[in-house]
Amino acid sequence: MKSSIAFSSYHSVKSLFVTVFSILASFMINISVHAESSSTDISTSTKSTANTKSTENIKPIGSPFSYQTVIDLAKKLSQAPMQPIGKAPQSLIDMDYSTYRQINFQQNQAVWGNTPTKFSVQLFAPGFLFKDLVSINVVENAHSFPLAMSPDSFSTPNEEIRKLISEVGKYAGLRLHYPINREDYNDEFVVFQGASYFRAISKGQTYGLSARGLAVDVAQPKGEEFPMFTQFWIERPASSQDAIVVHALLDSKSITGAYRFGIYPGKPTRMEVKSTLFPRVDLQHVGIAPLTSMFMHNSSLDASDIPDYRPAVHDSDGLQILTGKDEMLWRPLNNPKDLQISAFSDKSPKGFGLIQRSRSLSDYQDLEAHYQTRPSAWIKPINDWGDGHIELVEIPSAAESNDNIVAFWQPKDGLKKDNAYTYQYLMTWSNDTPVSLNFPRIVRSAKGTKLFGKDPEVVIDFNKMPDVNIDDLTIEASTSQGKVVEAHLTKNPYNNGVRAFFTFDPEGASSTELRVQLKQDDKAAAPTWLYRWLEE
Repeated sequence: MKSSIAFSSYHSVKSLFVTVFSILASFMINISVHAESSSTDISTSTKSTANTKSTENIKPIGSPFSYQTVIDLAKKLSQAPMQPIGKAPQSLIDMDYSTYRQINFQQNQAVWGNTPTKFSVQLFAPGFLFKDLVSINVVENAHSFPLAMSPDSFSTPNEEIRKLISEVGKYAGLRLHYPINREDYNDEFVVFQGASYFRAISKGQTYGLSARGLAVDVAQPKGEEFPMFTQFWIERPASSQDAIVVHALLDSKSITGAYRFGIYPGKPTRMEVKSTLFPRVDLQHVGIAPLTSMFMHNSSLDASDIPDYRPAVHDSDGLQILTGKDEMLWRPLNNPKDLQISAFSDKSPKGFGLIQRSRSLSDYQDLEAHYQTRPSAWIKPINDWGDGHIELVEIPSAAESNDNIVAFWQPKDGLKKDNAYTYQYLMTWSNDTPVSLNFPRIVRSAKGTKLFGKDPEVVIDFNKMPDVNIDDLTIEASTSQGKVVEAHLTKNPYNNGVRAFFTFDPEGASSTELRVQLKQDDKAAAPTWLYRWLEE
């Protein structure tokens, strides 16, 4: 599974990838579009008047455009084999990181950067890790206009690189800016770059986990396939709008798709996602709304194998699921010795996400990475997703530069060739699960050995239960292998909650599935705790 730990060439060196995000303010297209839009409804194609300025890089005659345009294009492409994706010249791909970062955008040329529109768009130069070329279009008056590359779009280390980038004429991705932290500065808050990967942040956050348009054959023996967003259309918002629409065309060997992202920046940033998928072949292992993250260790459940001054290193520490039957599940993440795949069967799920629950510097003690400010991502299905399961993939990793956690929804029967599938969901980039905010949370899980004994023991802390009578609660604990030795509860006044103790005997098993649920009057009183215990 060595190929799976990197997920794609874009994530094989995540430390570089993260750094690129932090310095990519220097990579934008030399173009400025000045127009005032008259539309305020992001559910339709944005309209604007024709008073444009500095439009030399936009073709004068646009093409009629709507979301149906992307659907029709995806459907047509699915009826033939995938055509090769354009690549950057090898000399650009061979650039090292230090050379790539010297390619500087002309700072005053962001799309819509000097207009009343609150949003601006900046584009990325191809090269280094970012070799696949994508097309970028803007949409105004319900017509799309391709953005061309100007010879003066970027300042470069030498004339040869400048000429190559200009001749390529396409980009490696895009990012959106909006004043989410203060009114006088447009923050970068969404990035689309690399395969179908994208990232977002809310107010006060820093980049952490990523999302993808689609996942195909994750952790399968034949290797993973990486669908790619090959073309984007960005609707120009009106000056009064606090939302923006991005459309994307997805293509790969096995499937095509049309995507619409209705993006609302702020606290928290939200995305309304609609995807229409057209498989070229029958797909059994396909992931809807995939999330990709990193978990190395914490000091309570999964200690570091090597000395580390930081008590925890992770972009996410748990998978949370709200089932179709309204049961809330919490599954702490693990950095296992061997590849682990877990499936949580469900029908018509109501939500799932990878959550970063610990929000204090003292939880991490990392003054550079600031893991306490990394976002959580929550997926809420809008239409009925039917039968299937949430799949969690945990990949062994020895470096925090690797994304080794994946979670997604997998339809029970996969996707069949010559059929169309529509999935709609709301994605929220919040600090915690944006549902059941007043309901108890599992805020800490720890494992060890029973005091004065030899059996494994886990301890689970639930908060937001200040007035509960401990005698009114029951604890239901189970293990798939071995036997339960003891399970009991005690009040925890330090977090206004309850602590559960669960001791078990694996009876020689190398792994076992643990489950703990608190009940009051035969009803769930807190999220159900799940964990795969692995023999060390």
